[in-house]
Amino acid sequence: MDDVSAILLAVLVGGVVAGAVRLPPLLGFLAAGFVLYPLGVQAPPALGTIADLGVTVLLFGVGLKIDLRSLVRREVWLTSSVHALVSTAVTAGLLGVLAVLGVGLAADGGPRSWLLIGFALSFSSTVFVVKVLEERGATQTLTGRLAIGVLVVQDLFAVVFLAVAEGTVPSPWALLLVLLLPAAPLLRRLLGRLGHDEVLPLYGIVLALVPGYALFAGLGVKGDLGALLLGMLLAGQPRSAELAKSLFSIKDLLLVGFFVSIGLAGLPTGGELVIAAALLLVLPVQALVFVVLFYLARLRRRTAVFTSTVLTNFSEFGLIVAVALPDDLLDPGWATPLAAAVAASFVLPSLVGDRPDRLVDALRRWLPDRTSDRLHPDDRPLDLGDAQAVVLGMGRVGYAAHRRLTEEYGLRAIGIEADGDRVTALVADGGVHVIEGDATDPRLWEELELHHVELVLLAMPAHDANLATLTRLRSHGFEGTVAAVTQFDDDLTEVLEGGADIGLQLYEGAGAELADRAVQRRDT
Repeated sequence: MDDVSAILLAVLVGGVVAGAVRLPPLLGFLAAGFVLYPLGVQAPPALGTIADLGVTVLLFGVGLKIDLRSLVRREVWLTSSVHALVSTAVTAGLLGVLAVLGVGLAADGGPRSWLLIGFALSFSSTVFVVKVLEERGATQTLTGRLAIGVLVVQDLFAVVFLAVAEGTVPSPWALLLVLLLPAAPLLRRLLGRLGHDEVLPLYGIVLALVPGYALFAGLGVKGDLGALLLGMLLAGQPRSAELAKSLFSIKDLLLVGFFVSIGLAGLPTGGELVIAAALLLVLPVQALVFVVLFYLARLRRRTAVFTSTVLTNFSEFGLIVAVALPDDLLDPGWATPLAAAVAASFVLPSLVGDRPDRLVDALRRWLPDRTSDRLHPDDRPLDLGDAQAVVLGMGRVGYAAHRRLTEEYGLRAIGIEADGDRVTALVADGGVHVIEGDATDPRLWEELELHHVELVLLAMPAHDANLATLTRLRSHGFEGTVAAVTQFDDDLTEVLEGGADIGLQLYEGAGAELADRAVQRRDT
């Protein structure tokens, strides 16, 4: 079996096994690389290209969902800045201790190399964080928006750092990149005129790779940042969400190359494993710093903890630093232990499971609850008023259900939606009562008064979110009717077994509705 066939088979098996034990498939791809390396399998040259394409398309997709206003909020830029300083100092101090103990590369280096490693590991992995958020259906929740905002600020830090450390500066012609701003309306207008076929994802890939990556890289600016900024220019356009969705499968397939290439980079020696293990001790400190900073920004304890756990990992930027910096600044031998630390940092948070909720309770003594008026406006408790029906998830399905409940059945209904932009748009359009909130928050169901609620509809896009919410509803004694919509038949079986009174497979419901409308039209 040739190397390419071995890699394809291994990543498929790894992804299936990871999914079977309820871990993200990307961990299976990482494991596949580590298993193949000692067997002598070599990464083909095209694998690096595929990995780079995946990261570029991923960042373009992230940009499509970013609200520029979120980057100037204190809880984003101040948290990112202070966290980078504290994390750099802690990691450098740890490496200094290892140097005193005479541990390998740490002892061979000096304060400058310790600080460089510390700064490189102060960042969170954009690829990993966004993948986790997408799998949870949480990219537009408050946690998702905060995490992505921090990642963007960190990316800007990385551009400046590499320019200074490598002694290079962007080309003077890079100033012309500001011309992309007046070109944005043209790009947005063209997006609006495209069809729904394969030209739509092709448009996104071309923008990400040509005026995004290639143009920026050619002018001495980080190409990945260019892809991100191109996506941001299209953010808010009515079809930007459809464009992002059309790129989803393509991006996921390309990112397989990124994760398996980390494992194929090589296995560390015993001494390098000691350094990698020691670096992992920094992760709890980084998490705690994030928690405290978000809490000081007036966010609820749960929001602070959950956002922190998503961001608690090492970025692949650490590998870039080890490879890109001159040898007189950093020993290239750091690449292997850093690769091991980065890979392990992806695995450990995934093994946490439901422990973030336990951590929220454990920190109650040190981070007490605040009254509503002292909380961040975007993170205050919800009030259902006198609603008889609650719709969780106000996408197209939830919106249609809300309208039917109010207009045809005369119920007082309220929608809860995690996407702040969608809430704003629905409120502006009128016709539905909707508030922003995260239905997966266990504290939500402890604080809400549900005695007047007769009906709850679960219409969130992520099946796991619907299932977890169903479990919490029933565990908190809700005895009203719970209905759920699912995309797949096996998901429908799972929610019915989990306590839903009624469920509907999405396409079955669409067919029934279409038939009803056709008959109504015939009879008029």
